[in-house]
Amino acid sequence: MSLKKVLLAATVLALPVAAQAQPVNGLYIAGGAGVNYRLNSTDSGLKIKTTDIGAVGLASIGWGFGNGLRAEVEGNFRQNDVRSLTINGVVASRKTGYLQTYGAMVNAMYDINLGGPLTPYVGVGVGYGWNDFKGVRGRVGNTSFRLVDVEGALAYQGILGVAYSLSSMVPGLSLTAEARYYGTLAPSLQGTATTGRVVSGGTFKPSNDNVSALIGFRYAFGAPAPVPVATPAPAPAAAPGVARTYLVFFDWDRADLTARAREIIKEAATNAQRANVTRIEVAGHADRSGDAAYNQRLSQRRAEAVAAQLVRDGVARGAISVQAFGESRPLVPTADNVREPQNRRVEIVLR
Repeated sequence: MSLKKVLLAATVLALPVAAQAQPVNGLYIAGGAGVNYRLNSTDSGLKIKTTDIGAVGLASIGWGFGNGLRAEVEGNFRQNDVRSLTINGVVASRKTGYLQTYGAMVNAMYDINLGGPLTPYVGVGVGYGWNDFKGVRGRVGNTSFRLVDVEGALAYQGILGVAYSLSSMVPGLSLTAEARYYGTLAPSLQGTATTGRVVSGGTFKPSNDNVSALIGFRYAFGAPAPVPVATPAPAPAAAPGVARTYLVFFDWDRADLTARAREIIKEAATNAQRANVTRIEVAGHADRSGDAAYNQRLSQRRAEAVAAQLVRDGVARGAISVQAFGESRPLVPTADNVREPQNRRVEIVLR
């Protein structure tokens, strides 16, 4: 299989597996430069072999649609020097010249979002390109051959690339690396053969197939600046042996404190002072026996009773926040009208 077919097949096969995310949304510009390898240009009896490494450059302007697709217009230029000229199987001497291809393309691109700084992409393009043969000459025996002409033809290309986001330095800027296949239909070029004083002409239709590797940049206008990730403040360190949460339980349908409840509240107040706590949250709860509205008021009375005891144990009332949740936040989920001792509680949290 030819290199042209391999590259085009890889482009087509990559399309269905492209992810749906799209890093480019709106207007962008791009450009790149690199090396170009032009396959042998051949026609009946004539073969032009170029240097292995030529030059390629391109620039484009496009639009990202926010759904993975991009569309762009591109201008491009490629050049390779003539390495050898073969005429009817005979290698010509005194060969000179170089081959140029330039034109404009319309490309459809698809970005593959991997969730990181690297974004692979694939694309295809169609347009119009000019084949310009600059001073291509050679000599076989006493016959000189000359091919100096320019002709346009339909152009097409396949693109495989990857972009590396540089938005941490410049919002919207990416470094790109690409491999491209670019070709045109065979143009009709006029050439001449001179033997002595006899000059004859003919038409040469050379193939034009190129494989290019490019490095470049892409800049998306209006890209938002990266949002710095906030580092959460560390929780205040507790003094050794100091608990942060305390549970005070109540008898059914009661809001008065038992002896054990007072001991727990006293321990919470003491540890709050040891740990230099600045805020204490007191939350009252009830089980699901009885009316929900009644249980809401009951949980409020329980929370107020615990807060009052904290104040008696030396905690400033301004440091205490009181909330009541009724039966909405059970410690042990139950059916309605079920008595559950662990749900008849007040939670004390040291902040």
